[in-house]
Amino acid sequence: MLKCASFFAGVGGIDLGFKQAGFGTIYADEFDEYAADTFECNYKIKVDRRDIHNVPADEIPDFDILLAGFPCQAFSIAGYRQGFDDEKGRGALFFELIRIMKVKKPRVAFFENVKNLVGHDNGNTFRVICSELDKLGYKYISQVMNACEYGNVPQNRERIYIVAFRDKEDYANFSMPLSIPLKKTIRDVIDFDAVQDEKYYYSDKNCKFYDLLKTDMKNKDTIYQWRRVYVRENKSNLVPTLTANMGTGGHNVPLILSNDGRIRKLTPRECFNVQGYPKKFKLPEQSNTRLYKQAGNSVVVPVINRIAEKINEAIQETDNNK
Repeated sequence: MLKCASFFAGVGGIDLGFKQAGFGTIYADEFDEYAADTFECNYKIKVDRRDIHNVPADEIPDFDILLAGFPCQAFSIAGYRQGFDDEKGRGALFFELIRIMKVKKPRVAFFENVKNLVGHDNGNTFRVICSELDKLGYKYISQVMNACEYGNVPQNRERIYIVAFRDKEDYANFSMPLSIPLKKTIRDVIDFDAVQDEKYYYSDKNCKFYDLLKTDMKNKDTIYQWRRVYVRENKSNLVPTLTANMGTGGHNVPLILSNDGRIRKLTPRECFNVQGYPKKFKLPEQSNTRLYKQAGNSVVVPVINRIAEKINEAIQETDNNK
């Protein structure tokens, strides 16, 4: 079994996709204490909770595949789009991964980020990333994929995936997965029938724009959002892109009209469902705000899994031909 080291590991969504494809994570680094707690609920790994700047490469066990959903706020359309110049230093964290790759020389490196990474700063940000991989001698392929087109997940979530190979044979044997039909519906990931805790429901007592919601939310087969001054119906019947600040309210919150006619937001478990996590994935006792953040910051597991399977096929083909 090829060994993975996971950086900016979050709750372990990338690790799960690779685990399902036959890989095993032996090391994980995650600075956020609550995300690290969720990771440890689901994996037999003690998470390294140090800031990646403080992790010497020689203290990381040897591994074959580097996994990294490096922080995307610096490049996100929803953020300030400062990129490498992000005042909190999040953009520059990519160079910490390069530092580790220089020493550990993994066979494969897998990166996930927001779609806007490609066009950020007129393409300069992405060119810098490619240039750094070139300097290390890695061959790479990248592609923007939507969860509803490549993961059979009813969420409109576009992300860029970059797969870099140390060995040219692996690179030659690899191809990204093709799109697949979307067969799952929002009712496969959201329970419109179940009665949830009262805290999930909107009413005139806890929502100042409730009258507009009540007037405009008529369809029980779609998702709505409050968009600052109006109610938006997602007529594609997809869940809009989940975000890290869903738990703070506002215009990012997906809303449904449940079968009993009441209006509510999704539960944290439903948000993890929308990201393609299996029901057996454990959510610890944490505030909903933290769980919403973890779900929004995470990845679509089935898309990760399909790419991981293609990586596994490429590696096996190389090894079988030796």
